[in-house]
Amino acid sequence: MAYSTFVPITGTIFNIPSGSDCCSQTVVLLVDNGIVNFIVNPETMVVDNRQLRPGMEVTVYYDSSLPVPLIFPPQYQAKIIAIRNRNEQVMLNFFNRNLIAQDQSLQLNINRNTDIRTANGQNFNCRPENQVLLVFYTTTTRSIPPQTTPRRIIVLC
Repeated sequence: MAYSTFVPITGTIFNIPSGSDCCSQTVVLLVDNGIVNFIVNPETMVVDNRQLRPGMEVTVYYDSSLPVPLIFPPQYQAKIIAIRNRNEQVMLNFFNRNLIAQDQSLQLNINRNTDIRTANGQNFNCRPENQVLLVFYTTTTRSIPPQTTPRRIIVLC
């Protein structure tokens, strides 16, 4: 899967209306400038397989290379949904051997408290360099690139 075309949208789940399809559902996300609808289907990776509920703070990634209907509010196919803790940020990026994001926007400083797992929840016992990572973090330094010690990393092998 090419993660380079994934775009994040962060907001609060406003509603999950009942639909006619039993294997997919629509999640209505309240964002700063309105609402965005996401289609969640069996191919959507929901981190930790958590049950989605209204009021949850989430970051949803969609693939910008896929066609979308020209409707309002916008509607995208959700590829990854990450539930965030309060004041937490989520980033999906390729991190090089120095754990610097491909776009130079973040550098990771991993410590023994950083939880590192694979997408299916298994321990990742290697150094997560040269991998696509889903990173959960709160604060960063003001350096360039900003540095953080993430709470959690999911390695998308």
